[in-house]
Amino acid sequence: MPVTVTRTTITTTSSSASPTVLGSPRSLYQPLGLLRLLQLLSTCVAFSLVASVDAYVGFSGNWCMFAWCFCFAVTFIIIVVELGGLQARFPLSWRNFPITYACYAALFCLSASIIYPTTYVQFLSHGRTRDHAIAATAFSCIACVAYATEVAWTRARPGEITGYMATVPGLLKVVETFVACIIFAFISDAYLYKNKPALEWCVAVYAICFILAAVAILLNLFDCTNALPIPFPSFLSGLALLSVLFYASAMVLWPLYQFDERYGGVPERRRDAGCRSSHIQYVCDWDRRLAVAILTAINLLAYVADLVYSARLVFVRV
Repeated sequence: MPVTVTRTTITTTSSSASPTVLGSPRSLYQPLGLLRLLQLLSTCVAFSLVASVDAYVGFSGNWCMFAWCFCFAVTFIIIVVELGGLQARFPLSWRNFPITYACYAALFCLSASIIYPTTYVQFLSHGRTRDHAIAATAFSCIACVAYATEVAWTRARPGEITGYMATVPGLLKVVETFVACIIFAFISDAYLYKNKPALEWCVAVYAICFILAAVAILLNLFDCTNALPIPFPSFLSGLALLSVLFYASAMVLWPLYQFDERYGGVPERRRDAGCRSSHIQYVCDWDRRLAVAILTAINLLAYVADLVYSARLVFVRV
């Protein structure tokens, strides 16, 4: 959705009025172009170092390898599109796609920079493989900073013509969906919540809010916000309010039923037999429950901020 941000006012236009941004080979010599070359180089070096010594066994290693390869591939596509001036032929809104991707890529690389050393590198014996893994982690951190810098440079500012995804609520939706995906990974085993209606409700909350936020993102990426039966600003405000209420209930119920003995929870980590030994590629059930509780709190804060900023946005069609 093309938008003009003036203070907190957003002016929207139809997709047919979306201007075309022409590309040029000289764009690589601009600060943003150089930053994308740094992103391309750092992700390429990261996965090359790991692949050269096969240091990506197991879920955590495979996830990190996927994150680096995915970021490298999409960054390469963005550079090619801008060099060829193909933005008008790109199937997604070029006002919204680059910054949406940059935000996701920053989160991908951040997760890889945390997960890889904590769940994989520390278990490697000293030698060439460990050295490569440490170097890959360093380049992953560089990529994370590079993508975060792009988000900071290209986010919406007063007076600019930009897309909704470049605004604070748009970027928060990226964070919300990413955090929800991590929650889904931690609750992939149904026994963590099965046969407990309160916990099943929490899982439903995570799924419903994720789907609604993903829909908002896709509507902007495909420039079809007018397809909704209600005004898009009303949809955003209702989505934010509903998500805050839902996540507030999950923030109460999940810790209560997972850590309170009165409701069948396990209050202390040492009582979980699976947490008594440290093992590579394994996260015990108590740690997973705690991680979900923390991520629920993070997403609740994100939705509250989303609600506050969405309430301050004024959409005016031109």
